[in-house]
Amino acid sequence: MESTPTIPMSAPDLDGSDESAVLEALRSGVLGLGPRAEEFERLLAAVAGTSHAVAVSSGTAGLHLIVDALGIGPGDEVLVPSFTFAASANAVIYQGATPVFVDIEPDTFNLDPAELVARRTPRTRAVMAVDVFGHPVDQDGVLAASEGLLVIDDCCEAIGATYKGRPVGGFGAAGCFAFYPNKQLTTGEGGAIVTDDEELAELCRSLRNQGRGKMGSWLHHERLGFNYRMDELSAALGVSQIRRLDHFLAKRSAVAAMYAERLAGLEGVRPPVVRPDVSMSWFVYVVLLPEGTDRERVIGALAAEGVPSRAYFEPLHLQPYVQERFGTREGMLPVTESIARRTLALPFHNRLRADQVDRVVDALGRALG
Repeated sequence: MESTPTIPMSAPDLDGSDESAVLEALRSGVLGLGPRAEEFERLLAAVAGTSHAVAVSSGTAGLHLIVDALGIGPGDEVLVPSFTFAASANAVIYQGATPVFVDIEPDTFNLDPAELVARRTPRTRAVMAVDVFGHPVDQDGVLAASEGLLVIDDCCEAIGATYKGRPVGGFGAAGCFAFYPNKQLTTGEGGAIVTDDEELAELCRSLRNQGRGKMGSWLHHERLGFNYRMDELSAALGVSQIRRLDHFLAKRSAVAAMYAERLAGLEGVRPPVVRPDVSMSWFVYVVLLPEGTDRERVIGALAAEGVPSRAYFEPLHLQPYVQERFGTREGMLPVTESIARRTLALPFHNRLRADQVDRVVDALGRALG
C-alpha cells in the first residue's frame, strides 16, 4: 500500500520571474555591492515607510549591526522576550551586553509592556521588541514603558504587518527584517535594517562592509566591521519577490483563515489571536494546545499521518548556553513557560491547499482524541 505523502512544513513561493532575475544578475558579472542590492533597499524602505534600508547577509547580522551601531556593549542590559528566536538575544550577547528576559502576553505571545517597567534597572539601555510570528508588538505600550531607552524593532518575522495603520520597521531607533526560505519573502539567506536615522544607516553600511568608509579606498578601514554584505544574486531574488509581497501576504492570510475556520470545531485548541488594531503578516501558524496535552505524543501521531509539526519556541532563558552564562532558571517567566509547553506550529506556506489544511486539522483532532 502506498504511504500518504508528507505535507511540506514550509515552502518558498518561487516562479519563473525569480529564476530570470537571478540568472540576469549572474550574467551581469556584478555579484557583490551592486545595483540590485541598492534597488532592494529602496523597495524595502518603501515597505517599512522609512527613509533608509541597509541590506545584509541575514536577519541575525542586521540585529547585530543595530546593537553595535547604537553603542550597546559591556555593562549594558537589554530587555528581550524569552519567547523568540535565539538571534534576538544573541545580537545582544555578541556585543558583551546582558539580555534581561521578560515575560509575554498570553494572547499575542509578544512581550508584555508591564514587564519592561518591572525588570528595568539603572543599567538598562534598550528594548528588543519582537513581532512574534508576524503579529506586531504593542508599540504604544512599549514606547510608554520604555521612556529614555533605545527601542529596536525585531520585525524579522513580520514584513508587511502594520500597527494602527503604521508599517512595522519604522518603530523605534531601527527595525530588522529577515528573508530565510520559510519567511514571507525570501532571498535564500538575507536580512535588512530599516530606519529613519541617516547617521545610523550610514554606520550600519560601514559596519556590514568591514568598517570601510563611504568615500575611503577599498583597503581603508575606519572602524572594526564585519562581512555582512548581501550579494547581488540574493538581492536580485529579493527584488523579484518583494514586488509580489502583497500577493504573498494575501495568500498566507487566506491559508490562515482556512485553518481558523476548521479549527473552530476542535475543542480546546486555540488558533492564533490577532488584535483588531493590527494587520498580521502571517509567518508561521502556531496553535495553543489544551493544558496537560502530551505534545510529543501529538507530534509523533501527526508525523505518522504525514503531517509535520514543531514545538515553537523553546524559551531562551532555559537554553543551556543562556543558563550557563547568566544563571537563568525555570520558574522565572511563568507565562512564557506555560505557553512554550503548549504551542505547536502546523504546516504553513503560500501554496497550502484547502484539502491539505483539512488533512492537518483532521489528523490533529485524531491525535488529541
